[in-house]
Amino acid sequence: KLCGYLNKLGIKGPIKTWKSRWFFYDENKCHLLYYRTAQDINPLGSIDIASASFDCKVENGEGVFEIRTPSRAFTLKAISKQATMYWLQQLQMRRWEFCNSQSRFPVGRSQLVNEPLAGRTNVIDNEDFLPPVKTPTEVVGLKAASLPAPQTCTALQNISLKHPWTEIQNTVYNICGSKQLWSNNGNIFSFSEFQEHPENPDEEQEAKLEAGLNWVRKARWMNSGFPGLPEELSRERNPMDKVSVLQQQMLTLTEEVKSQKELVKLLHKALEAAQQEKRVSSMYLTAAEDKDRLELVRHKVRQIADLTSRLEALEREKKELEQMLTLRDRHIQELKEHVQLLMEKNHAKQEVIMALTEQMARELSDPLQEANTITAETLYKQQEEIEHLKDDIDAYKTQNQFLNSEIHQVTRLWTSVAENEKALLMKCACLQARNCQMESKYLMVLRKLQEAMPGLPSSHAELVRNLIQEALQWDVKGGAEEGFNLNPVSEYDEYGFMTVPDYEVEDWKLLAKIQALEIKSNNLRSQEVVEKPLRDRWNSVGELSPSAELKSLIRSGIPVEHRQRVWRWIVSRHCSHLPDHYQQLLRQSKSTEHPACRQIELDLPRTLTNNKHFSSPTSQLIPKLRRVLLAFSWHNPAIGYCQGLNRLAAVALLVLEDEESAFWCLVHIVENLMPADYYSDTLITSQVDQRVFKDFLSEKLPRLMAHFEQYRIDVSLITFNWFLVVFVDSLVSDILLRVWDAFLYEGTKVIFRYALAIFKYNEEEILRIHDSVEIYQYLRFFTRMIMDGRKLMNIAFNDLNPFPMKLLRNRRSMHREELEAELCELEQIKAAYVKGRAEQGP
Repeated sequence: KLCGYLNKLGIKGPIKTWKSRWFFYDENKCHLLYYRTAQDINPLGSIDIASASFDCKVENGEGVFEIRTPSRAFTLKAISKQATMYWLQQLQMRRWEFCNSQSRFPVGRSQLVNEPLAGRTNVIDNEDFLPPVKTPTEVVGLKAASLPAPQTCTALQNISLKHPWTEIQNTVYNICGSKQLWSNNGNIFSFSEFQEHPENPDEEQEAKLEAGLNWVRKARWMNSGFPGLPEELSRERNPMDKVSVLQQQMLTLTEEVKSQKELVKLLHKALEAAQQEKRVSSMYLTAAEDKDRLELVRHKVRQIADLTSRLEALEREKKELEQMLTLRDRHIQELKEHVQLLMEKNHAKQEVIMALTEQMARELSDPLQEANTITAETLYKQQEEIEHLKDDIDAYKTQNQFLNSEIHQVTRLWTSVAENEKALLMKCACLQARNCQMESKYLMVLRKLQEAMPGLPSSHAELVRNLIQEALQWDVKGGAEEGFNLNPVSEYDEYGFMTVPDYEVEDWKLLAKIQALEIKSNNLRSQEVVEKPLRDRWNSVGELSPSAELKSLIRSGIPVEHRQRVWRWIVSRHCSHLPDHYQQLLRQSKSTEHPACRQIELDLPRTLTNNKHFSSPTSQLIPKLRRVLLAFSWHNPAIGYCQGLNRLAAVALLVLEDEESAFWCLVHIVENLMPADYYSDTLITSQVDQRVFKDFLSEKLPRLMAHFEQYRIDVSLITFNWFLVVFVDSLVSDILLRVWDAFLYEGTKVIFRYALAIFKYNEEEILRIHDSVEIYQYLRFFTRMIMDGRKLMNIAFNDLNPFPMKLLRNRRSMHREELEAELCELEQIKAAYVKGRAEQGP
């Protein structure tokens, strides 16, 4: 057992005193309990060792060490340096054993939790910073309980004033324990030693009381661990040892009696106060009439007034005495200063006398002998200083070794806790992902039931409608209110897009919520396996430069914290920012109204309505978007403004935040990434891309294209807007921004790749629909059914065979010639028609 007496530094008001305490380590709770004596049953307090750190400083004195818990610091002192190091090493070892036990951490069935915990519980520290200290058996262990407690200066100094009730309980327990030891018939005073019966009853009572006290002392003496009978003393010890032990025991019992007398006085005072209050209450209750009771109350009021006046008089007297004491303290301080001056003068005179004496001695003595004497004294002093310094060095080495071991063990404990926390977070992520999947399946079942409602009985249909209403009223923020949520589905994402858009059609609302839950589930599942390694790779990227590795990283998606920096770098590589060019364009737009100004104002309220930064006319980004579009209309008069540019500029503003950077990003998209005439009045290049995309769709997904041709589906009605605004308002924000990452770096071929991947992602669902109207309805919202952005990225860049940019250019030139020829033929037909109508006359 780890137990023994230590001195504990207690703070009693402004005075700090050392109090002797018996410390005992509780293995079950990893607490260090402390008592006043080893025989006490109730502890005065405890120290939580599991969350504590230990420290020992040479400056504090020999044997002093500290135990710091999150709530307070305990300063303890052992009787020797060896005992100090033993306590510290044992506490370290037991803290590690307790914290490293498997019962400290909950282990679930999840593989993710069990793997980090496996193989860590039996870690053995092979680094011996400080050799093990031998056990000081004379001061530590159960044998130390038989020794008397260390003596204190005064009887009351060792009593804990903060725990009076515990002190009373322990005292009563010790007395009761003494009765059980020495009284077989239940009467503590019935012993054979006191058979004489004095004639005087008072003397008899005193004799019994004295006998009882003597036997209480004997019982406490037995509890303290001293030999049980005087005969054993005589057998085992010589007379001198017996006398010394009895004297020591007598001192101990004397101090104990003093402390008990003080305690009895306190209890007597409390008893007298209670009896006085009881007498007054009984008089009040036994009074026959209200007049008598009123007189008693008045009497008490007069007593209270009298006591109040006496208290005020005493307060005034106290203040006068304090003033007198202050004056006397000042007078004493002045006298002390005067005495100090006299002592300094006397010391100065003595120094002068000593100097003159030494000078005379030097003149009379041999100079060589004098030099030898001084040298010997100097060497002796230096040797003493060297010895002291060696002792200090040894002490600091021991302190350093212990602190190194403490740092090492605390680091190991912190690492163990961090690994278990990581395992629990992974388990929580898996459980949340599973919960999101269950919720999405529940919503899918509701949607299927909604489709089948015409064939259901009225009661069942009403139940389905109620369930759908409850599902639509589900608040995505409510998930974070109950319990721990690793990655809650908030109402808006990092860029302000609504995670569950508020569609007017209930079917679309259900689909949006299903998608939000599935996206959250995928994010939780990929957080540790995919997202964390990807973030680590991005964090290790220093200065950006074009490379295959950077291309792969951008395709995988840029983390939110790096996206702005990477986008600025991409735009600056292709656009030379002219100084003050953007400000000049703004001044020009203020001085002269552009023809596209009216169309821009009409499109501003219709920009990204599912984003909180643009949903209101008073949003902060609306004026920035207006200035960016007006500046671009003056920058590129050939295009001016085309519907769709507002969405491109809005996405750039959300990520880049600075409107000038957003302006140059829009310039980079329109003038560098997109082909010429993509946003012209005729949108001829946009039409060309739709034909090119149909060719790729026939090559990559022939079954799907045949299905579209069978039901005469023109996919360009759906995909034209994808290409014009790069999937804005078609994909959810998380997937949309990944598409934009690769699009800004690689160009328009990314749009073709992702457009094909979207059809591949939903190919089987489309092939199961055999009605043209239903196909068109499905194509209107089927991009909202894409939940796994990682899977879509793999389809776009890995599953589909790649097509080089050269092939894309060739297809564009071929279809452009065909389209221009068709447009020319249409113009000829139109001209001939107009000419024929003109010849016919009105």
